[in-house]
Amino acid sequence: MIVILKGNTTPESVDSLVGNLKSFGLDVHISRGNLHTVLGLIGDTGKIDIDQIKMLNFVEDVKRIQEPYKNANRKFHPDDSIIRVGDAQIGGKTMTVIAGPCSVESEEQIITVARAVKASGAQLLRGGAFKPRTSPYAFQGLREEGIKLLLKAKKDTGLPIVTEIMDLSQLELFNEVDVIQVGARNMQNFELLKQLGHTQKPILLKRGLANTYQELLMSAEYIMAFGNENVILCERGVRTFESYTRNTLDISAVPVLKKLSHLPVIVDPSHAVGIAEFVPPLAMAAISAGAAGLLIEVHNNPACARCDGMQSLTPEKFATLMRRLKKLETALLED
Repeated sequence: MIVILKGNTTPESVDSLVGNLKSFGLDVHISRGNLHTVLGLIGDTGKIDIDQIKMLNFVEDVKRIQEPYKNANRKFHPDDSIIRVGDAQIGGKTMTVIAGPCSVESEEQIITVARAVKASGAQLLRGGAFKPRTSPYAFQGLREEGIKLLLKAKKDTGLPIVTEIMDLSQLELFNEVDVIQVGARNMQNFELLKQLGHTQKPILLKRGLANTYQELLMSAEYIMAFGNENVILCERGVRTFESYTRNTLDISAVPVLKKLSHLPVIVDPSHAVGIAEFVPPLAMAAISAGAAGLLIEVHNNPACARCDGMQSLTPEKFATLMRRLKKLETALLED
């Protein structure tokens, strides 16, 4: 249930109503927008008399919410959420690009790529320290050493870092990581999501290979219900019958998720298509569809990459894409 208050409601009236609602054993989420204050009621609202609340002169409307996700619901939070990471922000009207290699391979490699993507306009650096691989014989990442190398690249360039967590046991290693990524395979690792809810670090939550929009939002709800509202949704392609590309990018996820939720939505075209030449057009399509940003794989020598070289752009091709994206962003802002 949500209670929409009029714009001129006094803080005393808000506090009085919130106190009354909490007496019914409800949690109350307060969202203050430009025009209204919205109270989101979480819990059993069956004992609430809607008509009695509507009679209050500072209440504009009361609505029951059918969706099972409350904190992530745009009805609870009408304004877009903006997640701030250092000097960068994800959400709002600005385009944010997170770029870097699929996996951290060496100090020289990660610093070379970090400098290159920063020079082209990327605001955050991505790199895998722990790598989930289908084959147990494939490169699994440098693990703790990979995080140390990412921190060296951050010190060298000033770029905040994004890297993926695989298991709860690794959480202490992420103390200095700026954004913790939850990969597609862990989207419904609910125990992990609960613990990430106890942190205040931004969480980049990727959609699973075959999960619905509601399932993605319910995973976000796990994180938010335990106290962390800094969640970024990521569409990274879903598994379909098509075998030419690695996955199928669901571009409709961008406007749909933006309608359902206030959380920022970014797109990972690299994992979606798995082929470098198709990454630029999908990146352009994602921004045109309204994505708040992109997650793009860049490697200084894709042919020799230890992981996903086929889908990685060279720094030169990334620079070309960034120039095109900036022109597109300008055109969309002028529209």
